[in-house]
Amino acid sequence: MENKVIITVVGKDTVGIIARICTYLAENGVNVLDITQTIVQGYFNMMMIVDINTASKSFGDLQTDLEKLGDEIGVQVKAQKEEIFEKMHRL
Repeated sequence: MENKVIITVVGKDTVGIIARICTYLAENGVNVLDITQTIVQGYFNMMMIVDINTASKSFGDLQTDLEKLGDEIGVQVKAQKEEIFEKMHRL
């Protein structure tokens, strides 16, 4: 059973954003299921669907770490469990 999380990354485009996020996820046993990214007028936007079933950390720790990583690289990173994301965006 997959334990899906939606990760969004938004900010000014710089070299290495995808590499830093994906390296962190891989090092912590998080499997990337789907990824989409766009750059519009210098602004980077990425959405990932990941499975945290085999993650070495709790969802809360992953969420905190990703926010800190985003601060380090100058982007905003948010992680939300899929069911919460769906409920928030169901209008």
